[in-house]
Amino acid sequence: MSAEALRWIATFLEAQAAEKDAATNTQLAYARDLRDFAGWLERRGLALDSVSERDITAYLVACEAEGLALATRARRLSAIRQLFRFAYEEGWRSDNPALQIKGPGKARRLPRTLSHDEVDRLLAAAEASPRDAGRNACLVQLLYATGMRVSELVSLPVSCARGDPRMLLIRGKGGKERMVPLSRPARAALAEWLVERDAAEAAARAEGASPSRFLFPSHGRLGHLTRHRFYSLIKEIAVAGGISPDKVTPHTLRHAFATHLLAGGADLRSIQTLLGHADVSTTEIYTHVLDERLRALVLEHHPLARGGKAT
Repeated sequence: MSAEALRWIATFLEAQAAEKDAATNTQLAYARDLRDFAGWLERRGLALDSVSERDITAYLVACEAEGLALATRARRLSAIRQLFRFAYEEGWRSDNPALQIKGPGKARRLPRTLSHDEVDRLLAAAEASPRDAGRNACLVQLLYATGMRVSELVSLPVSCARGDPRMLLIRGKGGKERMVPLSRPARAALAEWLVERDAAEAAARAEGASPSRFLFPSHGRLGHLTRHRFYSLIKEIAVAGGISPDKVTPHTLRHAFATHLLAGGADLRSIQTLLGHADVSTTEIYTHVLDERLRALVLEHHPLARGGKAT
């Protein structure tokens, strides 16, 4: 890739981080997408400072032919649009060639969720873990009790958990903060894990280690349990609980949290606040999950739906 293309992408990403406080994962995704786009252009003798709307459309067609998912193509176009808007504002280009391009949209998929029984089995399996049972139980309890994103969970500071809190302060996307209440089982699991964690920290400090500021410390580069490790961990817990690992991800518990709240009578605005969604339309997907369940309930239990006669 040319030095000029690398400079465009690096400067754009730096601005995103500084001005919009873009999440690390978003930054990494945009970097991959824009490098792919710039590489595709260069293989065809094109450059970012002269590419046309037709060229960008041809790239999106190539992505579709490659079999990329709708969501991936939509994200790539979003990155391209933002790059060229930035280039126009910076005076690198006198036009924005991506301005009029319509995206492929996103397939509206119903989120996978778990039943109450499956959540109970998952919690029980976490508590019975052969290793790190206290930590695992706390992780799963907090995730289900709050609906946090996994990145928010693993990076929680230990300071937020001191003093048997009834609420947790969570720093979400874009640095936005929100308060979420803790259930009694989650508070109990948190208290037990703090005792275990603090004892391990005290032993480590006695040997010269620096104290960790995280609730779930780790020896890795980030200093806390990673998203990737928790992803594999929840799969292991699912297997131990007799649940298909294909059905369980950290995000599945976030979906279960929202779906179970809605089924219990909570309103969408409250769930939106708890999940940290910027727009209630994002939260509305959970009403479709309930619609499917209600339809299945009617088809299974209504006498006429079974071909019988009403009595």
